[in-house]
Amino acid sequence: MTAGPTKTIAVFAATGSQGGAVADALLDAGAHVRALIRTPESDRAKALAERGAELVRVDVDEPDTLVSALEGVDAFWFMTTPPGGMQNADTAGETKQGIALADAAAAARVPHVVFNSVGGAERASGVPHFDSKYLVELHLKSLGLNTTIVRPVFFAENFTWMAPTVEDGTLVLRLPIPAGVPLQMIAVRDVGIIAARALLDQASVPATIEIAGDELTGGEIASVHGDKAGLPARYEALPVSVLDGQDDMQAMFRWFAETPAYQADLEQVRRIHPGIATLRTWLDAGQAPAAR
Repeated sequence: MTAGPTKTIAVFAATGSQGGAVADALLDAGAHVRALIRTPESDRAKALAERGAELVRVDVDEPDTLVSALEGVDAFWFMTTPPGGMQNADTAGETKQGIALADAAAAARVPHVVFNSVGGAERASGVPHFDSKYLVELHLKSLGLNTTIVRPVFFAENFTWMAPTVEDGTLVLRLPIPAGVPLQMIAVRDVGIIAARALLDQASVPATIEIAGDELTGGEIASVHGDKAGLPARYEALPVSVLDGQDDMQAMFRWFAETPAYQADLEQVRRIHPGIATLRTWLDAGQAPAAR
């Protein structure tokens, strides 16, 4: 993937997980990255600058900073997250953030916007942090912006904190998902690569696409981890009640059980990004910690 004639592409939250993956893929392709960040003094920001990224301070609560940061760019990537994290997700705040970014793109007359939403956002999932992203999608549409919507599924990186444990020599994975229900997943690095493809060559990616790199049941996920660790493995499905008090997360895991939940076409995604990781190749690449 190369940028061809050098493009200036704005990346919001370029020091974050998804934004960092997008910025990395764009820099690898030779694009000029304008990193829109809150704290240009951070170590992550300085590392981007050392690779040639242009650092621009922005604040979503200061619309003028957003508009000026987007002036003259060829394309703009952004995503949203609930302010304060997922424990008590501020989904209204997330939608407000996305609307501010979309409005700034419209005011700056950005030629192409890529928004990273979430798989299933359009399917009335009832998951609050899915619905909040879909409202941003609808706002982008209402503005008439030239937009690509990328909808990633469950991140493989979630297994860094939902990691299996080793008990009496057996690797044990426990999740609040029924044993026979498949779960689609994708590595954040691959999310960045696909978004970068859309930014560099809009025609190479559908206008709206759900993206995944693998689809496995709980037992299959446990087996892959066990093979990597060289241990026997088993899966134990937990009741969704273990997430009582975490309403947003509980709604998401309840939705996972209502198959089909995520509905990415893995073959279509692999045609766009042939090197996309499966859970096995992601683990083999050393991108997750060992079982606890």
